[in-house]
Amino acid sequence: MRTYRQILWGGLLVASSPFALAQDDESKNWTGEGELGVLVTEGNSDSTNINARLALKHEVEKWRNTAEFRSVFAESEDDETGEDETTSEKYNAQAETNYKFDERQFWFLRGAYEDDRFSGYDFQSSTSTGYGNRVWQSGERSYLELKAGAGYRYNKLEEPGDDGDDVEKGTLLRFAGTFNYGLSDNALFIQELSTEVGLQDGKTITESFTGLQSNVVGDVSMKLGYRVKHESEVPAGTEKTDTEISLALLYGF
Repeated sequence: MRTYRQILWGGLLVASSPFALAQDDESKNWTGEGELGVLVTEGNSDSTNINARLALKHEVEKWRNTAEFRSVFAESEDDETGEDETTSEKYNAQAETNYKFDERQFWFLRGAYEDDRFSGYDFQSSTSTGYGNRVWQSGERSYLELKAGAGYRYNKLEEPGDDGDDVEKGTLLRFAGTFNYGLSDNALFIQELSTEVGLQDGKTITESFTGLQSNVVGDVSMKLGYRVKHESEVPAGTEKTDTEISLALLYGF
């Protein structure tokens, strides 16, 4: 019998695999970008921070498919022992497929999976589907896109909660928006916001990303980002709000 995790990864592969949807010359319409940010400090305190991201997009007349994979790793020297210790380790994957009714309206199917070593969860996952509308667009890079839908959440705790259960699951409502604005030919402002509300437990997860991307030379850009994730309920001993500040080189292809 397949586990939920296997089903989720299968859904992610389906949502991120447009080859089955386009078998002609249009199947070559791929774009993508890779990011890498590394910060190493030595002296009074030693630390290493690495963040990486890979994003893929495929778009044809009726279908748009996207996938994103992110990782964050941080290590610093313990002041008392002098040994290096990991302070952050996080892996995130999400994929989405859109069926376009017209130039602005579309149906979406989305899957997401996160493994955060210090979150108190073994993993967190969700799937959702619903309606989206690109309510405003100017050129290729500037647009406002809104989505609303429903789905299912399945999270595995590292330790059982007060009720003795180590699983959080239930239906949810999802609302999301993306605003991209081309400040110039070489600069792009990015704002993403999403909220998931559990219908059974009332747990709310809100995530925001604000970014500024500027072209350096050719297909290479510099990207500054600020990400905030807030959960209304978390396992004991963990914080409700996580923040990330990143500076990375980005290569578009």
